[in-house]
Parts: sequence; structure tokens; C-alpha cells
Amino acid sequence: MIHRRKFVGLAAATIPFAWSPALALPQNSATTIGFGFSLYGMKSLKPFDALRHCAEVGYDCVELPTMPDWPGAPSDFGAEDRKRFRDGLVEYKIRLSALMENIVLLAEPAIHDKNLVRLREAAELGHELNPTAPTIIETVMGGKPDEWLKVRNRMVDRLGDWAHVGHQTNSIIAIKAHIGGAAHLPEDLRWLLDQVKSPSLKAAFDYSHFQLRGLDLKDSWEKLASETVFIHVKDSLGDPQKFQFVLPGEGSIEYVPYLKMIRESDYQGDVVVEVSGQIHSRPGYDPIAACKKSYEIASQFRQANVTRR
Repeated sequence: MIHRRKFVGLAAATIPFAWSPALALPQNSATTIGFGFSLYGMKSLKPFDALRHCAEVGYDCVELPTMPDWPGAPSDFGAEDRKRFRDGLVEYKIRLSALMENIVLLAEPAIHDKNLVRLREAAELGHELNPTAPTIIETVMGGKPDEWLKVRNRMVDRLGDWAHVGHQTNSIIAIKAHIGGAAHLPEDLRWLLDQVKSPSLKAAFDYSHFQLRGLDLKDSWEKLASETVFIHVKDSLGDPQKFQFVLPGEGSIEYVPYLKMIRESDYQGDVVVEVSGQIHSRPGYDPIAACKKSYEIASQFRQANVTRR
């Protein structure tokens, strides 16, 4: 287990190529920001079938979940299915924006070691599916809001281990603040990133978690924009004590100014719809209907002039 305080010196001493996401990621946000759908909302479908449906609806990109017991888990996503998915990306002219994980950062040491292997396996899968770009692995971190001050230094040490895996595997670990997590505010996430200071550890931005706390969108974005490599969009209703995540467009977020704000920044990733587990775990949930319904905000995406299509 490699702690943050050892990470910088070890990386410089043992890794001959210190790559930078700024060099590897697309440089022209005017032509590369895409509007996508996370296959987190399509667990009941095989990855290729989910990819095909997203392409037919009109999405530019997708996110692939790689958690255990999901169709995209590296241990279950066989060589033939991987090839089919990779070929589908080319055939449908749709790209893989990121992989989704759901890892508890402060797990017991043995579990933490297994999670490092899990991140490495996800990175290897990402490179196999999309060998032309560094893999982005997006994940929450767990914990509870009232634990933040108590656990944040331990989180920094563990994130140093995550960043080391990212550095070794030419991948970016994109961490996300969560309404129910220890890191639950924009400044929490920014503090962690500032402590680790690794190009292999960046932010995933999801305003819905900040909206529930009554935080301003622009202020939240300004705190994290320079470190953000991936964006989730969904809406939310309620407050931190009682809330419900809903599909984009079913809440109060105004997407045209939101997307224009992103367009006017230096952001170079994609904007991807996430269907919350609160939705896709319901009896009778229809993943294709949710995919189509979420695409309704694409017209606002076009109006903001950020998509490549």
C-alpha cells in the first residue's frame, strides 16, 4: 500500500514516463464535448445492445459501469463481447467517455488492496476498448458527511494509492462528491485534489448532489472546473434529509445556461446522463424509455452549442 506522502517521490523515481492529461485529452472543447448516456441505467442489457440503443437515439458517447455483478465487469466481460463492443464504438461513431466504479475509499486494508487491483483491471479494460486515449474511471468514495473532518486525512493517503494506480496505467481516477458521502461539498472535493496533487486524480462533477444542499451552480462549478474531467447530469428533488434523484428535465436545473457555462470554460470532457439507482432499481423500470426521455434535453445541448454533432 503506497501512501500519498511517498507517492510523488516514488512516481518520479520509478516511472520513466510522467504523462499529463492536459497533453492526452482533446484540446478543442468546441468540437469535442459530447452529450452521452451512462449504461448505469441499462444494467439489464448486454453492453453492446445498450451501446447500440444509445447510438440509435442519437447520443455522442457512453459511460460503461465495471462494478462486480454488472455486465461490464472485467471478470464477466469476455473477449468476444469486448471485441463486439469495441467494434460497435467504431461502427456507430460513438465514443467511450468513461468507466464507472463505486468504491469505498476507506475500506479495510485488505479490501483497499483488492480495490487497487479492481481499478487496475478497469483501466486495462478501458485501454482495450479505447486504446487511443487515457481511460477515465469515475467513482464515488463513500463515508458519511459528519465524518469529513475526522477522515479527510486518511482519504488523502488512500487517494494517493489510487493516483499511483492511475499513473501506472495511463488512466485518470475521477472522484465525485456525493450528498451522502464524507466528501459532499465542492470545497471538500477540491481540498482532496489539492492535497494529492496528481494529474492522475481529477474531479467528476455532478451538480445534483450540490443542488440538494441549496448550493449555487456557478459557484460550485468555479470551485471544481479546473480539475473536472467528467460531468454527470441528472435532476434532484427534496433536501439532504429526504431527496429523490430524477431524470434530467424533471427537476429545476436550467440546462441552457448550465451547458453554456461549461462551454465557456476550459472543460474538455463529455456531459453524460446518469440514471440514479433510485430510478433504475424500481419494478417495471424501462431502460430504453429512460434513455429516450433523457435525450429530450439534447435540444438544449445543441442550443448551448457544445455538442460535436
